Amino acid sequence: MIRVHTALLSVSEKTGLGDLALGLHQLGIQIISTGGTARHLRELGIPVTEVSTVTGFPEILGGRVKTLHPIIEGGILARRDKPEDLEDLKRHGITPIDLVVCNLYPFEKKMEEGESNLDVLVEEIDIGGVTLLRAAAKNWKHVVVVSSPAQYGELLEELHKNGGFPEEKSLLWAIEAFARTSRYDGSIATYLDTIRTGNTFPQYLTIQLKKVTHLRYGENPHQRGAFYEDLSLDGGGFFKHLEVLAEGRELSFNNLYDVQAAYSLVREFQDPAVVIVKHNNPCGVAVHEDLVEATRGALECDPVSAFGGIVAMNRTVTKESVEVFGNLFLEVFIAPSYEPEALEALRKRKNLRILAAPLLPPSRFDLKKIDGGFLLQDNDNAVLSKEALQFVTEKKPTETELEDLIFAFTVAKYVKSNAIVLAKERKTIGIGAGQMSRIDALRIALAKAQGREKGAVLASDAFFPFSDVVEEAGKAGIQAIIQPGGSIRDADSVASCNRLGIAMVFTGMRHFRH
Repeated sequence: MIRVHTALLSVSEKTGLGDLALGLHQLGIQIISTGGTARHLRELGIPVTEVSTVTGFPEILGGRVKTLHPIIEGGILARRDKPEDLEDLKRHGITPIDLVVCNLYPFEKKMEEGESNLDVLVEEIDIGGVTLLRAAAKNWKHVVVVSSPAQYGELLEELHKNGGFPEEKSLLWAIEAFARTSRYDGSIATYLDTIRTGNTFPQYLTIQLKKVTHLRYGENPHQRGAFYEDLSLDGGGFFKHLEVLAEGRELSFNNLYDVQAAYSLVREFQDPAVVIVKHNNPCGVAVHEDLVEATRGALECDPVSAFGGIVAMNRTVTKESVEVFGNLFLEVFIAPSYEPEALEALRKRKNLRILAAPLLPPSRFDLKKIDGGFLLQDNDNAVLSKEALQFVTEKKPTETELEDLIFAFTVAKYVKSNAIVLAKERKTIGIGAGQMSRIDALRIALAKAQGREKGAVLASDAFFPFSDVVEEAGKAGIQAIIQPGGSIRDADSVASCNRLGIAMVFTGMRHFRH
């Protein structure tokens, strides 16, 4: 148990500071503090001794140097179980410091707020604070380190209840302090390297992850799994705001991965949309002004594959939209919000996880792991516009077909390559995913369509290496095709379309998804 007699408080963020300092004072703990923090505490009527009084040396360089002094660092780093350390303290008249409370200058916050003046940002790089945290964390057996206001309540509770702080918890907080300084330094290094190179991909990229929870298992029961939150500056996204409204069974590795796929696709659409995902591929997608009709359209695409699927909606879920699924077993439901009657109906379903999250834009980077390294790329956030389309055939798509083509191509962006999506009236009617040849992906999509393909449109995530897809589509009654173009045999595909009376549109962009 670590007994606390003297505490050093030096914080940039003052949230909760008054309550903490008052609690420490009431416990008889002497408080030492730096200039701004000391002034704040004096205004609250809490006794405090300034660091400059303890060291006999004033703050200098406009406050850049305050706590970097042997009397402060010695008081923190002294090992209480080493007679030679205690003798050094006695010889130099140094009082041991048992508790360090410190949060750092808000460099990251300034960046997030869009501050671009480098001189301003440089002054938000903390030096003494990082040193205080690291020194206290290094000596965690004898010194408690507090690196976040979120820890204040627990600290006071432990001191009141036990008269000291548990050593095992001090180690945990030391680890958190080291993680904090690591993230802080990494953010600074990444930002400055980006400024230096003018490159969106810095030479050194720090990624810091924090474990949120263990998972039941990974992709398979014999693999362990855990969910980590991305604390990096570019680690945005809706998962940070995810709210679990009904748990059912614990969310699994595959559930979370599929939730990402479903919500990423549904947020692409402005109109009410419903997405059903199975094994990380959409098996039904529909857009309609009426959410109930969108739900019905998504389910009708492939009701067999929808069993055990993940459902995502981009509107408030209504009871009527929930009723479309009948008794179909579903794993997860995610949407921005739910009407009370819809939530009540969903909660009656066995083992259904119900999630709510805002429709936030995706994080900036996509990261994939390979042995010995990572592959980093921008997220595929490209939006297809009508103005960018190339109409390459004699027959042009109608306005309705053009809407369906853009809808189908948007869905294809989230289908594993090779991908073929068949659609009609902004509803998928057949999806072929993850095939080694594009013609096989089309055949699977046609099999899923079950006769509904006549008059539909077709989207491909990448160009046609041969005209075989066009020939097969023509036999099936497909009216219009959208694809990136760029094959050396584009002319063959265009000629086949002209012969078969099919409209074809090139996008100039592909959407490989591995």
